[in-house]
Amino acid sequence: MTHIKIATRKSPLALWQAEYIAAELQRLDATVSTELVKIVTKGDKILDVPLAQVGGKGLFTKEIDEALLDGRADIAVHSMKDVPTELPAGTSIRAHPKREDPRDAVATITGGGLDSLPEGARIGTSSLRRIAQLKTHFPSFEFTSIRGNIQTRLAKLGVEVDAVILAAAGVRRMGMDKQMHEFIGTDVLLPAVAQGTLGIQTRDADDAINALVDQLNDSDTVIRTKVERAFLARLEGGCQVPIAAYATLDGDKLHLEGLVGEVDGSRLIHKHIDGSCAEAEKLGKTLADQVLADGAGEILARLYSSQA
Repeated sequence: MTHIKIATRKSPLALWQAEYIAAELQRLDATVSTELVKIVTKGDKILDVPLAQVGGKGLFTKEIDEALLDGRADIAVHSMKDVPTELPAGTSIRAHPKREDPRDAVATITGGGLDSLPEGARIGTSSLRRIAQLKTHFPSFEFTSIRGNIQTRLAKLGVEVDAVILAAAGVRRMGMDKQMHEFIGTDVLLPAVAQGTLGIQTRDADDAINALVDQLNDSDTVIRTKVERAFLARLEGGCQVPIAAYATLDGDKLHLEGLVGEVDGSRLIHKHIDGSCAEAEKLGKTLADQVLADGAGEILARLYSSQA
């Protein structure tokens, strides 16, 4: 019998994700037993400040990395949009199960989509990526930073804000689809890098566990995650910056859209590239170089400087 300790954050969504992976591992090998190692990260502790002002990478992963490295956990389950592009030595993201809906979703006081909201509507989100894009489409909207789990944020609807924007994957996993009034098209709101994708992190030396975890990989999700994260890595970005990327597959053909925006919505650098799955990493880096050449470097440098 193999006993696997799974590191996870304590939020209801994170626990759902960890329990889902536990069930998948037991489906693959009935002799496996699991337990959840619940960890509070820095990002979970600081809820009264927008993430962009907290600064730094690994706000939701550093303490989980430590549990993996010191043996308190054998694997870790992450939302990939929170995972830095550089991982601690001796660990890797071994598997990406099939991606959930990568879009953003919105709940509104009107019961309709973003178009149904009045001028000057208060939008609840702390994401600079969402703010930069939505200010372009809806310049009159005002934005209020809200943090916390899905339930906490939805409780602010009609009290502090007129709309709450959430990752569609989270609300679908939690069975809260009916509380959303619109799933926003990627033409309006390009997703965060790897939004909707889970990552299972392991120690490189744990051969038996790695062999089991490898079986959870979904090939399309692996390719799409690789190209999106290559784009992010080249930009040296994290989850608190106005960077978006979204990859789609058609057979062996890979299409990637990438975006960097001014936080005030005054400029969006939005480009795309096509190629084969075999050159996923190269495509991501090439597209990043193209947006950098078009001025994204100055936008990000100014933002990083203000965050420091």
